[in-house]
Amino acid sequence: MSKNNFDVPSPFCVLCGRTDDCPEKYGEKRTYVEYDLTVHYYCLLMSSGIWQRGEEDEGVDGFLVTDIRKEVNRAAKLKCNICRRKGASIGCVAPKCKRSYHFPCGIQKECIFQFMENFRSYCWEHKPVQKFLDQESSGTSQCTICLDLVEQIPMYTVLKSPCCKNAWFHRECLQYQALSAGIFFFRCTVCNNQDKFQEEMLRMGIHIPEKDASWELEENAYQDLLQSYQHCDIKRCLCKKGRDYNEPDSKWEIKRCQCCGSRGTHLACSSMKSWEQNWECMECRSIFAKSGNYSKQKKRSLATSGKTDRKARLLEEPSPKCPRQSPGSTGSFLLQSPKIRCQNNLSPCSHLELPASNRMTMSLSPLMSENRNWFQRKRHLRKQRREVSNILKELKLQVNTKRTRLNINTENIWKSALKGFRQCKFNPRNTIQIKFTNCKNRLKTNISAASKHRFFQLLMLHLQNSSLFEGSSAKNLSFDFQAVKENLYFEAGKMIAVSLVHGGPSPGFFSKTLFNCLVYGPENVTPALEDVADVDVAQTIKMIKYAKSLSSLQSTIHNSYEFLAAAGCLRPVTALCDKNVLVNDILIHHVIKRIISPLESFRQGLKTLGVLEKIQMHPEAFFSILCHKPESLSAETLCDLFTIHSLSDVNKVEGADFWIGYLQEVESGESVVTLEDILLFATGFSSIPPVGFDPEPTIKFLHRRYPVGNRLLNCLELPLTKTYEQFKKKMEFTIRNTLRVERE
Repeated sequence: MSKNNFDVPSPFCVLCGRTDDCPEKYGEKRTYVEYDLTVHYYCLLMSSGIWQRGEEDEGVDGFLVTDIRKEVNRAAKLKCNICRRKGASIGCVAPKCKRSYHFPCGIQKECIFQFMENFRSYCWEHKPVQKFLDQESSGTSQCTICLDLVEQIPMYTVLKSPCCKNAWFHRECLQYQALSAGIFFFRCTVCNNQDKFQEEMLRMGIHIPEKDASWELEENAYQDLLQSYQHCDIKRCLCKKGRDYNEPDSKWEIKRCQCCGSRGTHLACSSMKSWEQNWECMECRSIFAKSGNYSKQKKRSLATSGKTDRKARLLEEPSPKCPRQSPGSTGSFLLQSPKIRCQNNLSPCSHLELPASNRMTMSLSPLMSENRNWFQRKRHLRKQRREVSNILKELKLQVNTKRTRLNINTENIWKSALKGFRQCKFNPRNTIQIKFTNCKNRLKTNISAASKHRFFQLLMLHLQNSSLFEGSSAKNLSFDFQAVKENLYFEAGKMIAVSLVHGGPSPGFFSKTLFNCLVYGPENVTPALEDVADVDVAQTIKMIKYAKSLSSLQSTIHNSYEFLAAAGCLRPVTALCDKNVLVNDILIHHVIKRIISPLESFRQGLKTLGVLEKIQMHPEAFFSILCHKPESLSAETLCDLFTIHSLSDVNKVEGADFWIGYLQEVESGESVVTLEDILLFATGFSSIPPVGFDPEPTIKFLHRRYPVGNRLLNCLELPLTKTYEQFKKKMEFTIRNTLRVERE
């Protein structure tokens, strides 16, 4: 139904009979020419004999026109107890009270209208009042909104905050603030409480509209904040299309300084292998260098002389005089774009110049090769994860419909998870139901698959940071005697196996050494120095490994005698080359032999539901999820993830265009939401689980006002709009505010 303003001056509201056009007091006044109908929105909401029987886009915000006509006829028989005129459509809900009145009359007589639930109204005698302590009901205070004086007495025009002892407000100030802030931002101006404050204000008749704040709805209000710096500041930019050219997922993608974000470089111009590599501009480097916090990283070798032991230097850009070595090249293969390549024992041949075209080809081809290799590795990783998904789906066939409920306290996730997994009735083949005992919305939590994913997500995070593992990012098992005694390594392995099969995340923090021990057995694995988490032990190994003379080696062994004896690594050292065998002995003892008992227990736990067997059968595939974090979401990933369903091919094509375009904008940072927000809104999952989704995520284009995320069905219901701008606005408003409310 179309909504057009009536052009004649001051039409009468069919319910209250007034011509006033005051949205703050009576709601928006709307005129519908085709139905010869004008009505105040609040008059319609509060009328006692009418209900919203239509959809949001039907009639007047869901009130059917035929129902409005019936309500007008009903009210025409009732006399207002305030102005004594007919048409009183609102009645007091107090038992045995027969008073009726118009909405504007009720406002004048200080009636209370509750804009919630059944939209109850109370006359001036039966209206709810706030309770005041004796010591509070005296004196004056400041309204914390307008800062004018307010009397601390129980009256209609004065309201007190339910959460702050000395916070007082004018009713009028509160109403204006609520209309401006909306349901997502209206809260106590003193303590910032939202739930308790809104509940009391709604009870006392403050209307809090279900809309975003007025400052959020302003067109392009925060456009400047969405602009990201995109300019190559390298002195010698190699891009032929200019310094402002940016092509994502290529060597011409612009990478911003990780420290200040106000300088940028093309990946190719700084010889960077991928977007994930860190980069700092010269200004930030100099600041760090002066503060002593900047540790130089060896990036490239420079062919400055015929010596093989050249000094590594950090450069902002490739110099024509000191050409930079190509990424991934060996020390003997030097990239010299202005010159031809010469032998290592010769200086650059300055007298042999090449044409400009040849020089450019020579300088960029290694970079192009690096980019190709990076994308190939990325595709290979995706292929392996698809293989893992199919394997885990096969294992999931063991899970039956019988349910096991786990009571989980998120503030003590490990203790409550351990208790649940150890209960006698726990069976990993039963469907797991999660009940968060410290969550307000318990009903939804019990039935949501997303809550199960959230539980396993918190559990994997706890395991990663627990005393059962050691290391920085890539973790090995530690030796915790108390954990061995309590069989906690077995429980950790069991939890990881159950998480993988039941739709939880993978750990993603295993070291290569730990993974190889699980797959090939500890006796077939050679650990590396990076596997040693103990700083003192690592220092001892380094001193032995890098000893330059036999005397210094023997001195180090003498100083570490007790440690080597306890490790069973003492051996006669008669030559400098004996250090290699000694280092290997220490590594095998500290990284593998020391944790044989925890490792075996951990392996037994991983055998739950047949997970370890599948890991050993498909090591390359499982390496991609056990030793790597999930890759960042991309627009392409979400497009592939969601299957589009629509009632008509036309709607499907138009809706798909808007959907894909919006994902691309979100990926490029031109939106206030992220791809993770979209996935979370639709499914309740912040990342794609290794086993995949059940059911598979779908998209439906429907004639609705705003998008809806049906998390039980993993279905994203999207509105059909005429323009892309309308689609984007509805998506961002709904997703951002829904997730904000959930987080708060």
